[in-house]
Amino acid sequence: MENSPIFSKSLNFQEDYPCPVCRIGKVSQMPMMESMYCDFCNEIFTINLELQQIKMPSREPALVWKWNGFKWTQSQLVGVDLGWGYGLAAMAFIILPTTLIGVTAYYFPPQSHVPLSWIPSIWTGLTFISHLAIIVWIFIEVYQIPFIAYWRGITRWRDELIR
Repeated sequence: MENSPIFSKSLNFQEDYPCPVCRIGKVSQMPMMESMYCDFCNEIFTINLELQQIKMPSREPALVWKWNGFKWTQSQLVGVDLGWGYGLAAMAFIILPTTLIGVTAYYFPPQSHVPLSWIPSIWTGLTFISHLAIIVWIFIEVYQIPFIAYWRGITRWRDELIR
């Protein structure tokens, strides 16, 4: 019933909306300006009322969210089209070096009596972890996931529960 067209509202400057960045604060109009801001993460947004979009110009490329009447749709990077090729390249970046080192360690194992015979298996695991960390870091940088805002929201929520 809540998702019916009767209860949907279009994007305008008079309403408050949930923040698409931190998902904790409320986005409302800035006084005497044609932009909006979040009362929690302090992000400033520009609005396109015709397209029902909100844009975060503080980063490059800017992130854009579309209002569907109930919530914000998934963010999109302006001018960047991330297709399945990028996902495939990320998987190859993680799997190929790990496989290369693992196969090499398997076919050319060190002597078992050598004191550091455990290094090839540890090196294979570290290769996987480091390449995965690089891809996760790039993902976080591209989509600007606000971990600090989430942490502040969790601590505020916890402090309110304690009181």
